[in-house]
Amino acid sequence: MSLRFGYGTNGFGSHRLDDALAVIAGLGYDGVALTVDHPHLDPFGPDLSARTVAVGRRLDELGLAVVIETGARYVLDPWRKHEPNLVSDSGRERRVDLLCRAVRIGAELGAEAVSFWSGTLPDGVGADEGWRRVTSGVAAVLEEAERRDMVCAFEPEPGMFVDTVGGVLELRKRLGDPERLRVTLDVGHVVANETGSVADCVRQAGGLLANVQVDDMVEGVHEHLEFGEGEVDLPAALGALLEVGYGGLAAVELPRHGHAAPVVARRSLAALRAAEAQALAAMGHGGEEATS
Repeated sequence: MSLRFGYGTNGFGSHRLDDALAVIAGLGYDGVALTVDHPHLDPFGPDLSARTVAVGRRLDELGLAVVIETGARYVLDPWRKHEPNLVSDSGRERRVDLLCRAVRIGAELGAEAVSFWSGTLPDGVGADEGWRRVTSGVAAVLEEAERRDMVCAFEPEPGMFVDTVGGVLELRKRLGDPERLRVTLDVGHVVANETGSVADCVRQAGGLLANVQVDDMVEGVHEHLEFGEGEVDLPAALGALLEVGYGGLAAVELPRHGHAAPVVARRSLAALRAAEAQALAAMGHGGEEATS
């Protein structure tokens, strides 16, 4: 088997969405991680349905698969990054509304998953209340996902209330292990925040893994870096995904590299393909399988 690589539109913030999709496809990527935000398919702008249909048509023309990302920094509040979120003191219903909009957009586009996270717990709020808030919000999003036949993928984020794969599994347990709630894994986050290796986290998520983000990081620092600038063992990470038979997109997540997006995207795909070839060779497969 071989992996399917994508690129995140949050790394193309200086491009029009149509141009970003064309570049990503032109470089040879299999798909795109589309962050719904004011530069790209604004979820609160006018004529959302018509704009979504147009994007879907363009994705089909370019042969790009898609996952929906919801990590836009200021889409809900121009003053406060990532606020309100699922564990905020107030305004949590606005985050739920955004996520439900993302689910509907994902359903219209035929997306493979809609990815989201918990947010950062406010000072003075205990863990019990944090769990109450996040489970309530996710339950509401899952109701919309059930109506729209969509998969939700919850991402553990360093510094947020749910920050590890184990935390996502705990969330699923508290909600009764719903089939539609699965896992997003950022391989860089593993180095920055988890105690185990990427392979450990991939195996921990197992068949629940529905969305993967790929980037480099260094231990203890949540900063998205190009491959080779951090401590991620990329062949080992991709090898773990191959071993568990992961079939979703593995999309590059470099939101601060938009100033050189086409060049960075080209370098990133070359690094991914080389690392995949190494992983396959280590598994005893021929190199031609990596490009099939």
